[in-house]
Amino acid sequence: MSVMLIFLAGIAAIVIWWMGQQRLTSRPWLEVGHVGHPGGGERSPIPTARIGLYVFLAVVGALFSLFVSAYMMRVGTPDWWSTPIPRLLWLNTASLIVSSAAMQWAKAEAQRGHGATMRTGLLAALATAILFLTGQIFAWRELTQAGYVLADNPANSFFYVITGMHGLHIVGGLIALGRTTTRTWNGVVTDRTRLSVGLCATYWHFMLIVWLILFALFAGWANDFADLCRQLLT
Repeated sequence: MSVMLIFLAGIAAIVIWWMGQQRLTSRPWLEVGHVGHPGGGERSPIPTARIGLYVFLAVVGALFSLFVSAYMMRVGTPDWWSTPIPRLLWLNTASLIVSSAAMQWAKAEAQRGHGATMRTGLLAALATAILFLTGQIFAWRELTQAGYVLADNPANSFFYVITGMHGLHIVGGLIALGRTTTRTWNGVVTDRTRLSVGLCATYWHFMLIVWLILFALFAGWANDFADLCRQLLT
């Protein structure tokens, strides 16, 4: 249990650090308003939509932490046979990394007011995210054809449930990203556009972090980490 807590604490530390960077790089003491409006107190420095997204990501992070905790407690039981990792998952991971990078590029271009290149980044993020989901479906198909079905053993069940849950969150992100891309098609970059693209980028980066943790879990790297922690504790 102590090893599990250390692993989950590591995940939480990464997420908290990353989310903190979204605001810690700003300088609120320099964010002053005009004369007669000291401190620019007419509105909150953090938009309500961004706060709502952070709350949602905290809930999602807690959900996947529970999945990871259950997975690692189940590993090593007598009825556990590890599910092989399809090579396609490496390509899927690369696709999601490219998608996240494209979202960051679109966010940077939105901040600069470059509507054309921003739309290119959004479309690239959309295309590579769809490629990721398609690859996940083919990975499932490859496993089922090899005989690794859902009810065969607990490892298979965990793999399908966790990757399916992650895929559903990617689908939700695609819906939001599609709406954002449609609204920005007129080429005018407004403050609302920058906020929408920024929120999508934040969500995309978070889902990439979650997937990298899950991929490490399925590949067995998390087990190696747990064994190392166990050795250090003993």
